[in-house]
Amino acid sequence: MEKYIMALDQGTTSSRALIFDREGHIRSMAQKEFTQIFPQPGWVEHDPNEIWSSQVAVAAEAMSKIGINGQNLHAIGITNQRETTIVWDRTTGEPIYNAIVWQDRRTSVLCDELKEKGLTEWIRQKTGLVIDAYFSGTKVKWILDNVPGARQRAMRGELAFGTVDSWLVWKLTRGRTHVTDVSNASRTMLFNINTLQWDTELLELLQIPESVLPRVASSSEIYDYTNTTFFASKVPIAGMAGDQQAALFGQMCTSPGMVKNTYGTGCFILMNTGGKPFISKNNLITTVAWQVDGKTSYALEGSIFIGGAVVQWLRDGLGIIRSSAEVEELARQVPDNGDLYFVPSFTGMGAPHWDQYARGLMVGISRGTTRAHIARAALESIAFQTMDVLDVMVRDTGINLTELRVDGGASANNLLMQFQADVLGTTVIRPRVVETTAMGAAYLAGLATGYWNSLDELSRLWLLDTRFTSGMSPQVLEVMKSKWADAVQRAKSWHR
Repeated sequence: MEKYIMALDQGTTSSRALIFDREGHIRSMAQKEFTQIFPQPGWVEHDPNEIWSSQVAVAAEAMSKIGINGQNLHAIGITNQRETTIVWDRTTGEPIYNAIVWQDRRTSVLCDELKEKGLTEWIRQKTGLVIDAYFSGTKVKWILDNVPGARQRAMRGELAFGTVDSWLVWKLTRGRTHVTDVSNASRTMLFNINTLQWDTELLELLQIPESVLPRVASSSEIYDYTNTTFFASKVPIAGMAGDQQAALFGQMCTSPGMVKNTYGTGCFILMNTGGKPFISKNNLITTVAWQVDGKTSYALEGSIFIGGAVVQWLRDGLGIIRSSAEVEELARQVPDNGDLYFVPSFTGMGAPHWDQYARGLMVGISRGTTRAHIARAALESIAFQTMDVLDVMVRDTGINLTELRVDGGASANNLLMQFQADVLGTTVIRPRVVETTAMGAAYLAGLATGYWNSLDELSRLWLLDTRFTSGMSPQVLEVMKSKWADAVQRAKSWHR
């Protein structure tokens, strides 16, 4: 019987399941979007039960497409939207509140209070993170403070907190296993990346009882076996990593200095920095990349909140395209951006600015501006934001960028990838399989269970698709960079 690895890729706007064979080829894939809930401006929520039901549905669909069942699965790997926070009842397994999504800004005031207490550097040294509403810690505190009876129930040990990986494992094992991996734990602002343990001082600061927390495991080991009727047999759950760390692994950026950018809902640039945490001087995040075979790797990360989501907004908000795939064709109708610059800081600015009060801005509109110019400026904004992060990453590490490996949905856009190479002045490399997030989760699960034997074996599975090289004149580039920087300054501190 041929065996496969299934990757459950639980993202911000959709749940997906991908099935990989031994050559790293995708044999089947299914995807299902789920509801985005916006209770107030700046608030973003998901229904945890819908996350689960959509994930189960796509797993079933992916298997049925190629006529297999759980007996054909060697292992399952999980990768997930990070920081998104779920608190549920340990007995019933029912969430006590909607999942508070990583994009949610409701705890901005609490974060300001922590900064005013002079805790920025203290928290950065422990966690590698900046103080921001992005991370899970303040979201957990908000749920415990605002859901009636939640804090008392938490103190009695009745509640469990988890990021989406923990929630999926809990559901897959029917509440038998409450676990996360080091990469997801490092995104909570509750985890000490030096000791690789939950930090009691941070828990005390945010008034979070340790009893709600999951056990922290490595990124590649057998955590438990599925305990549902959904799979025909007990399948090992054996790999787990936050989506961006999984993509770094899937891109085989396993040596220090290698960099990837995932163009998803947001954009996430990670540089492998090796076996020690590297604390940024320029507002980048230090994160655990993964832990495999007892060896921990770290990464420097720049998080951009709005990447591919700007294309969704062109579709759903403005209605100037009917599908996301149309944006490249529309943008190609004009030779340039028509002096239009678009800063898509719909939910504040991430790295390297970290301005939670910034809001979206379009500047340079004239009578001659068309929807094609807006589409082109929107795509260019993704590349400019990436450029800003990589500029400070190079400054921080002193490592010159020789290539950028790219993946994620928007990396299929050739216009965007060419513009990215132009503004960076370096080579952009797109692999043959751009589903590197799911691939990373599959690789981690496969390594833990002997499906693949080594990193060298996995590295041979990585194949080049397209190489984009810089071709823009330096004079034109300098003008565009200057105008972009001006637009960014104008978008800052708008929503106070």
